[in-house]
Amino acid sequence: MTHGIPRRARLLAAALGAGVLIPVVAGAAPAAAATPTVSCTSSNAALATKLKKDITAALVNRKGTIAVGLYDRSTKTTCTLRPATAYDSASVVKVTVLGALLWDAQKTGRALTDREKTLAKAMITKSDNSATSTLWAQLGLTKVKGFLAAANMTRTTPGANGYWGLTQINVTDEQRLLKLVTASNTVLTDNSRTYIRTLMSQVISSQRWGTPYGAPSTVSVHVKNGWLERATHGWRVHSVGTFKGGGHDYMITVLTHGNSTMSYGITTIQGVAKVIHRDLAASTA
Repeated sequence: MTHGIPRRARLLAAALGAGVLIPVVAGAAPAAAATPTVSCTSSNAALATKLKKDITAALVNRKGTIAVGLYDRSTKTTCTLRPATAYDSASVVKVTVLGALLWDAQKTGRALTDREKTLAKAMITKSDNSATSTLWAQLGLTKVKGFLAAANMTRTTPGANGYWGLTQINVTDEQRLLKLVTASNTVLTDNSRTYIRTLMSQVISSQRWGTPYGAPSTVSVHVKNGWLERATHGWRVHSVGTFKGGGHDYMITVLTHGNSTMSYGITTIQGVAKVIHRDLAASTA
């Protein structure tokens, strides 16, 4: 599975799943500054005010550097916190890898092979690192960068030397990707978008934490999470999700590092997700 992948990349890939401490091999993300203010805008002014207040309250006393993105098409609501801060991607980059695979296949009008489908399903639903390394190597940086350019994910930098888990990501670009996955566009076909969402809806139960927390039972949930511990900034714990139902069509990205444990990061993300789901549901009650 990992033939042709540098040994150090294989070790990192293993660590992404196992939580092994990895020494710094790439530029560290910026250190945490004074807590910026959550910014919210909406066609529903009261909703924007409520979300700003509740997201801010959910983050009070939470340690680490936290970035948040929310976009709801139904109410034209956008909330952001640290939208441009860079984070090691860990496994949330796997949605980008799948997007690049499908985008590249689209260009020649071909369907994914059975092997590619098997690898893609393992990569998204079980966060399989070996499958990801195989697809990353198959694509190569040129195709990955081609997809990022097509998707206008201009501030995302692929990890070098096979280290896909050290791809530098930010809230702005992750939200752009989720928008592509959830509405018709010229980058991903409707079939490709449906395929991505289907796999994100089939993530195994033990990995369905994070942004889905507190989502109403009437809302469809699509999620991909990432987690990685390194020598600086402790645990990176991230969650991206798309949600539709109850009069809303929204996507949430929460990126964190500087967590003492993986579970601490999960708790931070879920505190944010809970109030977002609650406030959106209440706005249509």
